[in-house]
Amino acid sequence: QVQLVESGGGLVQAGGSLRLSCAASGFTVSKYAMRWFRQAPGKQREFVAIINSIGSTNYADSVNGRFTISRDNAKNTVFLQMNSLKPEDTAVYYCNVVMLTNYWGQGTQVTVSS
Repeated sequence: QVQLVESGGGLVQAGGSLRLSCAASGFTVSKYAMRWFRQAPGKQREFVAIINSIGSTNYADSVNGRFTISRDNAKNTVFLQMNSLKPEDTAVYYCNVVMLTNYWGQGTQVTVSS
């Protein structure tokens, strides 16, 4: 069955970097559009980044130029490299794929201190 497992979150100071991973099983990441979302306390879940099946990427305006989404087909894993982190990037980050059903991972907490 489809499974998404995020990792790599943690506590970092403003201006620092983190790399999130989303290990997928039950399907091939290179055949689907893969997305990262985030949800801050008291806020709605919001789109962060997408990489489609041909490798094209797109980003939310708030992270464009600081975050990079990529994938490793051999590892069937999607990454989110986050640089120049800001306190407002603090959230739980989720990996997502849409097939006939919307699949989500369990999330990984990112906390950016000022």
